[in-house]
Amino acid sequence: MIKVGVVYHSVCGSTRTLAEAIVDGINSIPGCEGEALAIKGEHIIQGRYHNPELMLRLDQCNGIVFGSPTFMGSVSAQFKAFMDAASERYSGRGWVDKLSAGFTIGSNFSGDQLNTISTLQIFAAQMGMLWVPLGILPNHDVKRRNRSGCQSGLVAVVEGEGTVHELDYHTALYMGERIGQLLGRLQLL
Repeated sequence: MIKVGVVYHSVCGSTRTLAEAIVDGINSIPGCEGEALAIKGEHIIQGRYHNPELMLRLDQCNGIVFGSPTFMGSVSAQFKAFMDAASERYSGRGWVDKLSAGFTIGSNFSGDQLNTISTLQIFAAQMGMLWVPLGILPNHDVKRRNRSGCQSGLVAVVEGEGTVHELDYHTALYMGERIGQLLGRLQLL
């Protein structure tokens, strides 16, 4: 069974909705199992993220999708604490060659969400992971997915308190399917 962890931080529920849609997309691919793993404030002690169980679950995954809301032009403090805690995996090269991807949601179309995606992408590169871009051309998709036009990852825009636009939701489903399909193809090699 191919396992994919979707690790995310959510404040008002919109990032969680995207994470769950990505998991649904992963689970729609035969032989794939996705799991949403929430970063919670209670796991941050004196500024350091501490949840060994979540980290062990990610160690067992073939791929990891990272998700954070965009706060002040970057990942949330809670997600950054998770990234810092992953440094043990950095030193030990524990996540090398796992597939990775990223998603974010912000309050408007010009909310610097690309910087959040870039932060996630650089984090994955430092970990030795293989980044999967979204792969949907903006304005060319018959289903109108990728409405933000970002190629590096899924960038969504909040519709209301905690709600996700239907096209962003369908883009998240697609992202999960894409990760699952790519991992399936790699298993055959």
